[in-house]
Amino acid sequence: MLDPSIGEFLLTDRDIKIPKRGKIYSINEGYEYSWDEAIREYVKSKKDPSQGKPYGARYVGSMVADVHRTLKYGGIFMYPATKDAPKGKLRLLYECIPMAYIMEQAGGLASTGSGRILDIVPENIHERSPIFLGSKEDVEDVLSIIKKHKK
Repeated sequence: MLDPSIGEFLLTDRDIKIPKRGKIYSINEGYEYSWDEAIREYVKSKKDPSQGKPYGARYVGSMVADVHRTLKYGGIFMYPATKDAPKGKLRLLYECIPMAYIMEQAGGLASTGSGRILDIVPENIHERSPIFLGSKEDVEDVLSIIKKHKK
């Protein structure tokens, strides 16, 4: 972590591991109108007290900050495909793949919604992808809802 008082990066957590499940979901809810039904269902389930204790919604709008919080406390970060961006918005080479690698090294998962981010071989420098990453159980939950809707 950057310590601005000395202008140096300091190791704050050695061998960080993400919790198997978190209590926070992170998504730009301003695009809800443009999400697939599966994503709407998943986010609604995170807010519904009948589904257990509701998750807290946290969205900074900076992938690095949102993923850092997710890594530290667990939960899920999502930037799904939308009607306006059917291939996703975030770039594979310098957003999705680096964050997916860090998340998987910490015991979490990272998916496009249909496959593992780290299995993609980019075809161009600005290729984009939807992404779901975070605690293993949280990512598995959203993937099961996506799978259910594809039938």
